[in-house]
Amino acid sequence: MTDVYIVGSYSSRFGKFSERSHKDLAREAYMGVLADAGLANGNDIGMAWFGNCGMWTDGQGSIRGQVCLTPLVREGLFPERVPVINVEGGCATASIALHGAWKDVLSGQTDLSLAMGVEKTFSLGAPEKTVQLFDGGIDQYDREEWLSYYAAAGVAAGKPFAPGPGRTIFMDTYAMQAAWHMRTYGTTERQIAMACAKNHQAAVHNPKAQYRFAMTADEVLVDRPVSWPLTRAMCAPIGDGAAAALVCSGAWLARQPEAVRGRAVRIAASTMTAGKYRRLDEPGLSKLAAERAYRAADLTAKDIDVAEVHDATSFCEIYQSEMLGFCGIGEGGRLAESGETAHGGAIPINLSGGLVSKGHPVGATGLSMIDELVLQLRGEAGARQVLGARTALAENGGGVMGFDEAACSVIILQR
Repeated sequence: MTDVYIVGSYSSRFGKFSERSHKDLAREAYMGVLADAGLANGNDIGMAWFGNCGMWTDGQGSIRGQVCLTPLVREGLFPERVPVINVEGGCATASIALHGAWKDVLSGQTDLSLAMGVEKTFSLGAPEKTVQLFDGGIDQYDREEWLSYYAAAGVAAGKPFAPGPGRTIFMDTYAMQAAWHMRTYGTTERQIAMACAKNHQAAVHNPKAQYRFAMTADEVLVDRPVSWPLTRAMCAPIGDGAAAALVCSGAWLARQPEAVRGRAVRIAASTMTAGKYRRLDEPGLSKLAAERAYRAADLTAKDIDVAEVHDATSFCEIYQSEMLGFCGIGEGGRLAESGETAHGGAIPINLSGGLVSKGHPVGATGLSMIDELVLQLRGEAGARQVLGARTALAENGGGVMGFDEAACSVIILQR
């Protein structure tokens, strides 16, 4: 076993880029992560993990990473004969890729491993491809199982399960969870709107965010309804992008120039959990992932200086604040209302703008979270910088298993 570091990190700008291909986005992320690590080439890379969810909708059902990296191999930019492992775990895909690269180095398989996530969820003139991509995140073999589960949960939440046009089914499941939370703990629509507005404000200072306009809580509340209590501003948009990280051993890092060593960030913990059909009053899988991560890093929630959490909807940020131990169960709404999760607060969350503003190209999302936290720990986050940040946490969930995600990652980083 060895200490493991992120020596290079990169995220593209997120947005709707109909003119850009998966290969083009992969090239940008790869060249960007090499430059960030101060490397002229990737000759030391011994393993690569490639995350993507939707290339199959274009006909590329497998060997996706090999396909995207082949032009770089041909040009001598990516080393020949390096194994490329393709991973897919819904919105947690990129975090799973990083988890694999971390284990490569931790186990001594290689001193330098690449994790990359590339996604295009926007298909100009072919919205059915977007629908196909998201349908892959829920059980398509036993649909009756989750249909009956959500029907019963709708009764308990006081919000019937009624999927509608113009949204994914996941927005309805998040809305039902929000309704149950409101009924059980007194969480309000305004508290959800305040979490949302805080992230839209943060994204103004993130040049790579998909949406860079500020919103007030009142503006969030009167935006177009999606699925009560969620409005459009509270829901992550579709879009395209790529992100990557280079993971190295302490021994490899020690051989690099001081300018490189001084910007490395240590991976203190990386944990994964799987979802199940849980009760509404049962904690989610991210709580267990966080508890395991805190134990592995010998830390507690109070040690976290800044966090990025998976706000596919703004209610998710409130919920994950509870699961990660930043407040008590049922207190997430009041935490958001207090201002403590904003820049300058006790536990700043989603200073990148979160998924609702930064964007959510599902296969790249997890590594974009890591990129934000690496910038924070290096002191390179500009106007969004958390002064003195030394410990950071990323929570990233993917797919749906009842009211759990199908997969969840919690990663703790330290300067």
